[in-house]
Amino acid sequence: MPAVKRVSQRLAITVAFGLVVPLLALPHAAHADDALGEESQGSEQSAEVGGDGTMSVTVGGVVFDRSKNGRGGSAGALRSSTSWAPPPCWYAPKYTPEQLQKHLEPIWEAGSTGHEWDAAQRDRYVEGKPYEDFNKDKEGEGYFWDSFVNEGFPPGWDSCEEQIFWVDRGDPPPAGIEDAVTPEVLAELAYAEIRVPGTEVMLAPAGEAKVNLPTWAWLDGAEFRPVSVTASVPVIGIEATATAVPVSLEIEPGTPDAETFPASGVCEIDDGRIGEPYARGKADRDPPCGVRYLRSSGEGTFPLRATVTWEIEWTGTGGAGGDLPDGTFGATQDVVVQEIQAINR
Repeated sequence: MPAVKRVSQRLAITVAFGLVVPLLALPHAAHADDALGEESQGSEQSAEVGGDGTMSVTVGGVVFDRSKNGRGGSAGALRSSTSWAPPPCWYAPKYTPEQLQKHLEPIWEAGSTGHEWDAAQRDRYVEGKPYEDFNKDKEGEGYFWDSFVNEGFPPGWDSCEEQIFWVDRGDPPPAGIEDAVTPEVLAELAYAEIRVPGTEVMLAPAGEAKVNLPTWAWLDGAEFRPVSVTASVPVIGIEATATAVPVSLEIEPGTPDAETFPASGVCEIDDGRIGEPYARGKADRDPPCGVRYLRSSGEGTFPLRATVTWEIEWTGTGGAGGDLPDGTFGATQDVVVQEIQAINR
């Protein structure tokens, strides 16, 4: 296993167990105080609020604008409807020539990575194989790129094993390097940052549901509108925005002794609204979205689950764009169902 990968794995173990070690001993550790141009390149997050109130958070070489994200205590992350997952690691600009020198030379001097590895690194970045004196003669003409790791350390987090490499301004990364940051990679990272509103549905008539009578269900239209996150790498001028649009609500009554409206249990969005609010005079109508319980919940409740499906599309620098897998977000709420009381005369 390459020395760099072994060191990166030690970093993961250190983070997981809350230990503290000198970052200078870690060749691929992203420093919180790294700066590339005016953008933080560290592994820790830092927030800045612009004059228009826009909040941007920088993490792992990427700046996230979450100002149009879902809010509230019940908001949550989407679950992909497929096995798709955002990149566990990626490559992005991290160092100027001077910064790379300041990063590597203390590591070499410490000798903690071994003479053989240190010598190979000096050959690569100092002795012209292929970079001479950290590419200082190209200062301002490009950046050294390195890997960044998803802070959750998902499977594959250690798969970015390319050595630090140089990219001239305006040029694409070398061919064959997977997960080098592009508008599409940024869109995938933005997808993972999307938060959507909670899915507690409004139920009516108010109070407990009644056996054999329809219960109307709907979502607050003011909350269920498109949300988006923009991810960018300002130092190379690329960005992408992932937008989630609600398309349907699935109702699961929590008992087989129930009927849903429609029969599929999936309520499609209609004119920007999911379901229809109940109003007086509708009691004898079947709701466009709802449930009819066929028996009482007794002394307990039924766990009604409501899940909203969101379609994800993205747009990016240079006219790039496309679709990403649908995402879902759901929650369970307790429903009391009572028998209709008859009055005997």
